Amino acid sequence: MDAQAVILHRPGEISLDALTLDAPTPADAVVAIRWSGISTGTERLLWSGRMPDFPGMGYPLVPGYESVGEVVEAGAESGLRAGQTVFVPGARCFGPVRGLFGGAASHLVSAGARLVPIDPDMAERGTLIALAATAHHALAGLDLTQPLLVVGHGVLGRLVARIACALGGTPEVWETDPARREAEGYTVRAPLDEVRGAYVTILDVSGDATILDTAIRHLRPGGEVVLAGFYEARLAFDFAPAFLREARIRVAAQWRSEDLAATLALIATDHLSLDGLITHRRPAGHAAHAYRTAFGDAGCLKMILDWSAA
Repeated sequence: MDAQAVILHRPGEISLDALTLDAPTPADAVVAIRWSGISTGTERLLWSGRMPDFPGMGYPLVPGYESVGEVVEAGAESGLRAGQTVFVPGARCFGPVRGLFGGAASHLVSAGARLVPIDPDMAERGTLIALAATAHHALAGLDLTQPLLVVGHGVLGRLVARIACALGGTPEVWETDPARREAEGYTVRAPLDEVRGAYVTILDVSGDATILDTAIRHLRPGGEVVLAGFYEARLAFDFAPAFLREARIRVAAQWRSEDLAATLALIATDHLSLDGLITHRRPAGHAAHAYRTAFGDAGCLKMILDWSAA
């Protein structure tokens, strides 16, 4: 079968075109996508051509790893049934066109084991599950009774702060853009210089490759810097301040199954809200404009493509 898909042909060149999907196996499900999100981290780097090289990288590609849709065909070994609403963390079902990450299409073929059944009432907010699970993973193992600083107040930073609060923490957030400092339940302010040695953990979601020297200056001895953004440039730091503090640096990668389960439990028990994070919506047919807006409008926290007309 054919699907309409967002294709990034090369940096800065995007279109919505028909692609033939790989035939499903008995372990696969076919999903009609209703909504997909645009990531202003990894997808921005794909758009700009600044994505660091890693296995599978190359153009043309179908982006997207934040999709929600309905199962329209379920293989006998998929573990799913037609009619279920599922979260889709991307797919690789477009033949010679790379799925990186392959979620921005009207229909997808995916192994049933990769799909996550969710409450239909989550609707478009279900596209935020991957980011919420990523936020949970970044916080894993931290003592949230100790001072925590989150750097950056985009969608991921807000989810980190909300989950930290839900788990009993009292995070502080730094944000350079005054328009992004609104929050409920925690403090957001401009970066300050006079709080050196204040934090046991500094968790960066800004993607700023120069963050390490600033973060280390504000760590308590033995403190940890958690890098949870996506960094296009090489990271470096002055050794002496890190030496004096015996600073630790940890990289938080993508979420794991236990993070997803814990995040869904927080949502189900109303300890985590996904409200107020989606600020922009466009029909999938306007994908090129939507991507430019997502990456160029500072007021856009999260852009959603609506595939209902596709």
